[in-house]
Amino acid sequence: MKAMIVAAGLGTRLKPLTDTLPKALVQVGDAPLLEHVIRRLIAAGCEEIIINIHHFPEQIIRFVEEKDNFGIRIHFSDERDALLETGGGIRKARELLDDGEPFLVHNVDIISNLDIASLYAQHLRTNPLATLVVSERDTFRYLLFNDDNRLMGWTNLKTGEVKPVGLRHADKYKKLAFSGIQVLSPKVFDLMASWPERFSIMDFYLSLAASQTLLGYIPENYSMIDVGKPETLSQAREWLARH
Repeated sequence: MKAMIVAAGLGTRLKPLTDTLPKALVQVGDAPLLEHVIRRLIAAGCEEIIINIHHFPEQIIRFVEEKDNFGIRIHFSDERDALLETGGGIRKARELLDDGEPFLVHNVDIISNLDIASLYAQHLRTNPLATLVVSERDTFRYLLFNDDNRLMGWTNLKTGEVKPVGLRHADKYKKLAFSGIQVLSPKVFDLMASWPERFSIMDFYLSLAASQTLLGYIPENYSMIDVGKPETLSQAREWLARH
């Protein structure tokens, strides 16, 4: 299994910590975020990892080298020239990711108890364009799913915005929050060909919701924390101690 860790972001919500280091290297407990994710991926059977880099990229490269690549193959997708958002970042890494098999994408700031191997196996069984890890979580932005857990749209409860525009009966669908972890079919790359250099993977999915199968994956007994703000660091340390 190959995986991509999305680590190129500026980490603005974690300022002032990210004024001097990348979000990926913010310490949580006994290790930085990046190490927590890498070790979880390795434990799930991942043999090759791609990390996209932009903000203080040399620090990330040096950290991985000092860890002897954690004993696996680790490559870097360089976005130093410009941030490409999640969709553009995935497409840029095509040469490193595309071996004809599904691959996993994991945000660097997500810590969870997800059984990653089970997620990947589920994707292989159902064979959708993408499998998105979702959960019932308090937020104001939700993905919308039908009774078969097929992605139908997205809504912002604060603004009332719905995507795709014109989606009927949006209030009838299940509202679930995306957890920043997903498995993608390599078929996405050809479908991305006409998109601009920089684009959101979620906008890409929503544009295809009517024509492609995109499934939500709701893990049992799921627990996660989004380490996005300084005040969540103590929560993350407590979470790690419990799990």
